[in-house]
Amino acid sequence: MTIGATGDQGHPLLQRLLEAGMHPVAALRNPAALANTLFADVETVFADLYDKQSLIAAAQGMDAIAMHLPFVFDLEKATQLGRNVAAAAKDSSVQKIVFNTSCYVADEDNGNPAHDGRRAIEQAIIESGVEYAIFETKVFMDNIIRSWNKPSIVNSSIFAYPAKPDLKISWICLDDVAAFMVEALQNDDLPSGRYAIGGPQALIGDEVAEILSEVAGKPITFKSMSPDEFASAMSLLVTGSATVEPKSIYSGMASFYSFYNEQPVSPLIANTDEMARFFRTRPTSLAEWASKQDWTDPVDPALKIRMAGMQTTT
Repeated sequence: MTIGATGDQGHPLLQRLLEAGMHPVAALRNPAALANTLFADVETVFADLYDKQSLIAAAQGMDAIAMHLPFVFDLEKATQLGRNVAAAAKDSSVQKIVFNTSCYVADEDNGNPAHDGRRAIEQAIIESGVEYAIFETKVFMDNIIRSWNKPSIVNSSIFAYPAKPDLKISWICLDDVAAFMVEALQNDDLPSGRYAIGGPQALIGDEVAEILSEVAGKPITFKSMSPDEFASAMSLLVTGSATVEPKSIYSGMASFYSFYNEQPVSPLIANTDEMARFFRTRPTSLAEWASKQDWTDPVDPALKIRMAGMQTTT
């Protein structure tokens, strides 16, 4: 059973599962959410993440749960999500839980409710008694082509990101994350654990801009934004207001990157040797991934995925 199948992280996972000859069942609150996508034929089951009984019912007969969960900037709600998933696994035939945290997760609480909420979800999975693989991903390459980033690259030749100039990041693409998750599902000998994964290179912003310049065929400059500037720009783009409301996703993301920028050693560097100890998957380089993108079109390609998921059939 997959949770989070309708988003731009969920679609690569569905594709990888199908290519591996597996039978994904998408747990959805809106049963028509895949109807207008490439995955309209994927089997679905109703589930509400905040309704434990519906998750327990959905998990009946399932071999595993593979999931992405929404960022919740409320520790209590995030904790509830984790406990509900754990209950669904314990009270069913589920043999393994595979969870993509979608971000770095600190070893201790750091006061950011989204980070600490991820830790609470992890703890619920660990305490469930079910085998698990938790993937703590660094930063997604696909962020570079989102609507809050790509237009600036295409139209103004500026790669703007809330990273200080010397912050190293092991960027990883969503397709590779999906590949790691599927490998974990297939490998019965993989020890239960938390696995930090990222791309093969730890790059500072200027190095990312240099790679983008080469593949796009034009000079692209890195602009280091402060996390607050970044949050304000995202809020303006989505809501029409540059004012960042407290406890919003925008203030939460600013808190994420403030934490990253403040660390003496970047927490966003992947240990590729450690990854290779457990997994066959070899992550794609930024240059290889970037060469497959359209740097003449400012539109975020994931918009099609999101819009398709919002449409319903009559």
